[in-house]
Amino acid sequence: MIFGSGDFKYEVVEDWGTLPSGYELVQVAGVAVDSSDRVYAFNRSDHKMVVFESDGTFIKAWKETFNIPHGMRIGPDGNIYLADQGSHLVLKYAPDETLILKLGNPDQPSDTGKTQIAPASGGDGFLVEKPGSPFNQPTGVAVNSDGDIFVSDGYGNCRVHKFNSNGDLLMSWGVPGIEHPGEFHLPHGIGLDNQGRLLVADRENHRIQLYSQQGEHIDTWTGFNLPCSVTVGPDGTVYVPELGSRMSILDSEGNLLSRWGGEESKESGLFIAPHSAAVDSRGDLYIGEVLEGSRLQKFARV
Repeated sequence: MIFGSGDFKYEVVEDWGTLPSGYELVQVAGVAVDSSDRVYAFNRSDHKMVVFESDGTFIKAWKETFNIPHGMRIGPDGNIYLADQGSHLVLKYAPDETLILKLGNPDQPSDTGKTQIAPASGGDGFLVEKPGSPFNQPTGVAVNSDGDIFVSDGYGNCRVHKFNSNGDLLMSWGVPGIEHPGEFHLPHGIGLDNQGRLLVADRENHRIQLYSQQGEHIDTWTGFNLPCSVTVGPDGTVYVPELGSRMSILDSEGNLLSRWGGEESKESGLFIAPHSAAVDSRGDLYIGEVLEGSRLQKFARV
């Protein structure tokens, strides 16, 4: 069966991803592909980072443990950036699992009036009382060529934070709200496009807000159903998994190129709750799911 449309059509690679006995993928919150097309699955099983070859061959599982894995990014430097929602940390690792940088205070959320995760999506359950410092349940990471780090923060905050490569906080922006530019209702993911713009998945507001790297609002894209994260391919194509059971692909101006899903389904190629996406050098797509979906699917471009 073919999924998608136009120039972005895919077939599911059935039974992709071989795991050793006793291993499983649970709640694949983050997925990324490195320069060698190795696939990293940041998930909530006992083995929270699992690495595969592009053909699904198991390479290894990291020994490091995390609290609640969320977003991840492999930077231009080849290092791996992780948002650990449950520990209120953003972490930078070398590919050999060496910890390079730690941002945030372990297990110490900032004061936003929010102390726990809301039980369900919708309504004002994720709307915080006030903006806070880093971090309160951070969700996503983006990295520019200078090594500056941008963090969407998050489940218990309403901000984007910018750090330099040494981990010094340079600036933050965002306030709680549901209507105007610069207002966030769960900034759930962040990406950096080929024009240097930051794309923030403002999940509960069903939109993506675009900013300069100095926090200046540029544009807002609408028409999403709980956008979870933003991944930009080498050609500038934008990939947005939506918690509303669908996947959207857009051009650099926000025009829809391809979309499928929309109804909850455990069938191959469809979704319960797509949460993360990555694209490899061939244009193949990897989509991680959470909630009852709880899997990683590979879509081969045709």
